[in-house]
Amino acid sequence: MNPTFRQLRLFVALADTGSVSAAAKKMHVSQPTASMQLKEVTQSVGLPLYEVISRKIHLTEVGQELAVTARSMAQAWDTFEQNVDAIKGLSRGKLRVAVVSTAKYFMPRIIGSFCTRYPAIDVSLEILNRDGVVQRLRENLDDLYIMSMPPADMDLADEAFMPNPIVVIASANDPLTERKSVPLDELASRRFILREKGSGTRMAGDLFFRQTKFHPDVRLELGSNEAIKESVAGGLGIGVVSSHCLHGLQKEHGVSVVHIEGFPLPSAWHIVHPRGRKMSPLAMAFRQHLRAESRQHDDFQAGAVGGKERA
Repeated sequence: MNPTFRQLRLFVALADTGSVSAAAKKMHVSQPTASMQLKEVTQSVGLPLYEVISRKIHLTEVGQELAVTARSMAQAWDTFEQNVDAIKGLSRGKLRVAVVSTAKYFMPRIIGSFCTRYPAIDVSLEILNRDGVVQRLRENLDDLYIMSMPPADMDLADEAFMPNPIVVIASANDPLTERKSVPLDELASRRFILREKGSGTRMAGDLFFRQTKFHPDVRLELGSNEAIKESVAGGLGIGVVSSHCLHGLQKEHGVSVVHIEGFPLPSAWHIVHPRGRKMSPLAMAFRQHLRAESRQHDDFQAGAVGGKERA
């Protein structure tokens, strides 16, 4: 078998996009050229690599194995190029980061300051729910992953770098918001609006409720922090959210933090990647940048959420 490195990159693009035309666009070639190159790869392997069902590309088992191998080769080459650039005193290349949706409230600013420092690099930022990020982590698609609840069944390099306090919010005109401390039991008659099951925020809340033997009356389960805030502001119930989605404020967009006993819940943002994956120079530089930036966010959040700080 003798497919070229560029052909293997094209096949990775096909696996990522699920479309010959999208893969061609990603690799900056025409669709006929992409089709011809993919046909040559298939002929070189000698077995079908993909099939078209309802006009959608589906990789065969051999195709999936080739995608994993080709992606690993491409990642190794990217790391080599970055190592050479580092020796030359240059900082260029592409950084791939996947983050859970709640991290969107701070990650773009951190990436922005990183790009200001290293203007020659390109950054691919994937913002997904936790299940989506975990799936990318299992497939080893990115350099780094940011989440609050890393999966326990994987061998990961895992570093907590910034607190992620979980708070209770109510409508800004709710009498609860005027009280300095509210026992958890007083919420037994309230309706709750929570994140969807599987999200890091929901996992932290469910763990606390199990430990305290409290059973929240759940009215809505939503996949968006913005939807929760709108629902709470509209008086549909009280919510449990990351303090980051309030932009560091006690009151924000018609909702206010309620000082419930036991809250804020202790949680943290984690930088993770498969332990067996060698970090590129860019990934190591970005991890260091995250550590430095997190110190400012620590002070910001500590002043915003109130209550005793829990690390």
